[in-house]
Amino acid sequence: MSHLTAFLDAMQADAALIHRPENLRYLAGYTGEGCLFICAEAHVILTDFRYMEQARQQAPDWALVQVPRGAEYPALIAEQVKAHGARTILAETDYLTYDGYQALAGALQGAELVPMAGLCERLREVKDAAELESIRRAAAIASDAFMNLLPRIHAGMTEKQVQRMLEFEMLELGSEGVAFETIAASGPNGALPHARPSDRVIESGELLTLDFGATVNGYRSDMTRTVGFGKVQKPLREIYETVRVAQQLGLDALAVGRACGDVDKAARDYIDARYPDSFGHSLGHGVGLYIHEQPRVSSGNTAVLRPGHVVTVEPGVYIPGLGGCRIEDTVIMTEDGVINTIAAPKHLIEL
Repeated sequence: MSHLTAFLDAMQADAALIHRPENLRYLAGYTGEGCLFICAEAHVILTDFRYMEQARQQAPDWALVQVPRGAEYPALIAEQVKAHGARTILAETDYLTYDGYQALAGALQGAELVPMAGLCERLREVKDAAELESIRRAAAIASDAFMNLLPRIHAGMTEKQVQRMLEFEMLELGSEGVAFETIAASGPNGALPHARPSDRVIESGELLTLDFGATVNGYRSDMTRTVGFGKVQKPLREIYETVRVAQQLGLDALAVGRACGDVDKAARDYIDARYPDSFGHSLGHGVGLYIHEQPRVSSGNTAVLRPGHVVTVEPGVYIPGLGGCRIEDTVIMTEDGVINTIAAPKHLIEL
């Protein structure tokens, strides 16, 4: 209940409504559909018949309200608001649809909906020991899956074949599912930072970028490795080495109290001096119940790193028509330094 207690302490309103799935899990431990009504006197899960037993098992300390067939959530939420005398209600206006917000506002006559402004997301930035353990387990699964994959892949396979093999390995090792849509980008497709796996056949002399993650107790890991096939051509080897050095510079710059923008700059300056305009995304991002969380390790971000932050360090170089490379680790910030959760090697592997 510590997450809920922290939320109540920070709420600064009479009540709150939670609709975002990651926040349902964070506050109640509940992974089904529906919403939460939270105030000082009560915490309630509103859901339908399909999830009632699941809610009882996952959130035994929460009151349950079953939404009957044909009934609308806003009307039942309004009953909770009236029963507890709430006048100001926080809502996830960055998640609700326009129609959903309008329906709520129409039902809550006499009460005011107030934007939650990322309150839950700010609380989720700093992970507790149990959260960190789940992330570390997810990272270990992903790293082991990658190492198990290497002896089995070769030139002549398609990107989709490699993707399926990698995802199967993670599932076999205990992942609840993929942390996000796996990226497998070979040859010229490597110049697309978020390329989707295709039926393209991987050729000798090329690089293949794999960006993937596992999930444990809802918590994600995120890693990227780029591997070569046969004798990798010199321009690609030079790109790889630039990214490898830049990634280490980014890791070395991580420290509690340091601004995220300064960490980004440490890696970016090295790449920009060699491949200008080829590294167009941020150096990293937070990881947790969702794959992209705060803090953002990006240019100009003055937010400072704190113990319990979990961030990625993932520089890349992308050259249209030639290919690209990205190397990424997921790192835990502590008072005593950083813990890199990814064990897979980072030298250029040529299969």
